[in-house]
Amino acid sequence: MKKIFIAFAVFILIISCGDNSKELVEVNKPVELQDIARRSEIDREEDKKPEPEKTKQNQQNIPAQKPDWDKKIIKTASLNFEIKEYKSYNSSLREKIKQVGGYTAQEEQNQSDYKIENTLTIKVPVDQFDNAVTLFTNSVEKLNEKKITSQDVTTEVVDTKSRLEAKKQVRQRYMDLLKQAKNMEEILNVQSEINDIHEEIESATGRIEYLGHSSSFSTINLTFYQVLNPSAKDTDQPSFGTKLSNAFRTGWSWVGELFVGIVSIWPLLLMIFIAFIIYRRTRIPKAKQAV
Repeated sequence: MKKIFIAFAVFILIISCGDNSKELVEVNKPVELQDIARRSEIDREEDKKPEPEKTKQNQQNIPAQKPDWDKKIIKTASLNFEIKEYKSYNSSLREKIKQVGGYTAQEEQNQSDYKIENTLTIKVPVDQFDNAVTLFTNSVEKLNEKKITSQDVTTEVVDTKSRLEAKKQVRQRYMDLLKQAKNMEEILNVQSEINDIHEEIESATGRIEYLGHSSSFSTINLTFYQVLNPSAKDTDQPSFGTKLSNAFRTGWSWVGELFVGIVSIWPLLLMIFIAFIIYRRTRIPKAKQAV
């Protein structure tokens, strides 16, 4: 009986030692390998998970990248119309120009017996061009002319910018050559090339600035007038005051031309004067001898 009990105890001890050895093996594994294995298992589990709905929605809401459509367009309008009251429209026009953010570049006013007329060159922002044309032509008596033209200068701007960058690179190369020049002749030759390229760069820069300003501010050539005396439209005869003023100007001009003509023939007048003196001197003695 004791032998059986001892054998059973030994069997239990062997089994327990085997389990402990497995645990020791597990414990003695390198910490780094355990971490790597754990992270790889976590990554595989996350890859198997379905993509969250919010991420899908965010991807759908991301707008696609739009191409650059920054066009450079020069817009010009020519307007000619008749209005009822010159003063009221003139004052309201100034307010409308300020309203659209524009300014008056040039103005000329003329008045005759038939009508009073004003011609303006107005600059307005390109995004306010259509609005300005509509505002300026509201409540007009008679629209005689409305002409709108557009000129796309985008290609010219792009080409000029490309040439400008190329010229800057060439200038930089000449600057490097200038540092390597060995004598005065080489320095002068390279400096002359640099000056020519610098002038071309300034010209291209000015052209780009001009096209940019012209495309950002559109031009409206506006002419409006009020008829003062409809019966004087076909009258060609000027008034008495106009005739008198023209007569004074014509007479003064004639006197001036006569004086210039006399001065231009001074040699002939001098010869006539000398001949007259000789004639007087020779004729008086003869008359005394006859007496």
